[in-house]
Amino acid sequence: MNKPVKVLRPQTKWEDLYFYQKTDALYQMTYVFCRRFLPKYGDRTVDQMVQAARSGKQNIVEGCADGVTSTEMELKLLNVARASIKELKEDYLDYLKTRSLALWGQDHPRYNGLLAFCRAHNRAEDYAPFFETWSDEEFANCANTLCHMVDKMMATHLAAKERDFVENGGIKERMTAARLGRRQTQNQEIAALKAEVARLAAENAALKRELAALRAGGASGSSDSSLSSASRNSSDSSLSSASRNSSPSSEGTRL
Repeated sequence: MNKPVKVLRPQTKWEDLYFYQKTDALYQMTYVFCRRFLPKYGDRTVDQMVQAARSGKQNIVEGCADGVTSTEMELKLLNVARASIKELKEDYLDYLKTRSLALWGQDHPRYNGLLAFCRAHNRAEDYAPFFETWSDEEFANCANTLCHMVDKMMATHLAAKERDFVENGGIKERMTAARLGRRQTQNQEIAALKAEVARLAAENAALKRELAALRAGGASGSSDSSLSSASRNSSDSSLSSASRNSSPSSEGTRL
């Protein structure tokens, strides 16, 4: 019997996704960065950066949750999350540029160390001890590196999701496959029942023939018994008659 097709896809555990963990770290970092280095009032950049960081994290959660029923919605929301992280990255780069701070590229002495640290650490608690001690340049370069990593990781994840959609389809295709699979299972069950009925009918016919043969054999045995009994009675009668006929002759002889 065919294995039934599941309509609902398994829930992706977004907490285990490295790019989700890094976006959570980015959100926490951005909140502290804006508090420490940007004015509390009069600068819309604060709200925009915090909302971009939050959007990156929250849309991953919503996308993975919606992916249970809709691959299309999952892809859309994950792409929204990726776009939000790109926007956040641009805000950090703008901060460095407008304040003439160094962007740590491959030729910067701290570039390799920062890259290795961000690769090895995903969670917010790995970065939290530095939140109150980093300079704005250190903060912005670390956030920029994380944004770059999240973007690349999400691009790979989205490509895998796209391949899965092309190969296996969305919920409509799974619903159709599940229904067709159920019908095929029902047809197989009906065919098995028909075969069982045919087998029982053949067995019943064989038993009827056997019973008829047994009845015919019993009737033949009864007829043979009647003939044997009649023969014995006839023989006994003949012997008795012969005995009576011979008695007077014997007596006359004696006389």
